[in-house]
Amino acid sequence: MSGVITASEPFTLRQLAPLFGVSTSAADRIIDHLGPSLALQQRKRFRKDAVLIVDGTLVPTRDHTIAEQSKNYRYSTNHQVVIDADTRLVVAVGRPLPGNRNDCRAWELSGAKAAVGTTTVIADGGYRGTGLVIPHRRGKGQSELPAWKEEHNASHRKVRARVEHAFARMKTWKILRDCRLKGDGVHHAMLGIARLHNLALAG
Repeated sequence: MSGVITASEPFTLRQLAPLFGVSTSAADRIIDHLGPSLALQQRKRFRKDAVLIVDGTLVPTRDHTIAEQSKNYRYSTNHQVVIDADTRLVVAVGRPLPGNRNDCRAWELSGAKAAVGTTTVIADGGYRGTGLVIPHRRGKGQSELPAWKEEHNASHRKVRARVEHAFARMKTWKILRDCRLKGDGVHHAMLGIARLHNLALAG
C-alpha cells in the first residue's frame, strides 16, 4: 500500500490507521484535530487593482437538514467560491446554503459578498442586480447586441472560465462529489479542499 494519499485513491479510517500504526479511533481524533489547520484562511485584504471571479457550485450532500433538492434533482448545498482572476487561487468560500438557492441570493447570504468588500468581482448573468460585473444583456426589443458589447462578453467569458477550471480541479476530490459529512462538515471539507487546491496550484 502506498504512503501517498491522492484524490483518485481515497483512504478510509480503517486503511489509514494501520498505515500510520495507530488505532482507528486515534486516526479519527487526529484528523479532527488537523482538519481546521488545512482550512482555507480567507483573505481580509486585496490588491487595489485586484479582480476576483465568483461562481456557485453544487456539492451533493447526504445531510438533508442542510441540503435541498436542486436543479440536478440531488440533495445538494450551494457554495459560493471566489478566486483571484490573476493567480487563480481561491480567496474566499461562502458558507453553504441549500442547493435550491440561486446564486444571486447565495452571494449575499453565504457571506461571500462581505468577504470581498469593495473589490471588483465578475460573475455570470445569474448575479443580475448584485452590482457585480456581469455580461451585457439584450434590451427589450433588441435582436442582437452592438459589436463592442459582444466583444466585451467574449472577453468576460474567457476570464470567467477560470473559476470553472478551479471547480474541476477541486472536484477531483471525491468528498466534493458525494459529501457524507453532517452539519458543518461540508463547509469544512470545502475549505480544506480549497486550501489543497491553492497549495497544488502554487507548487
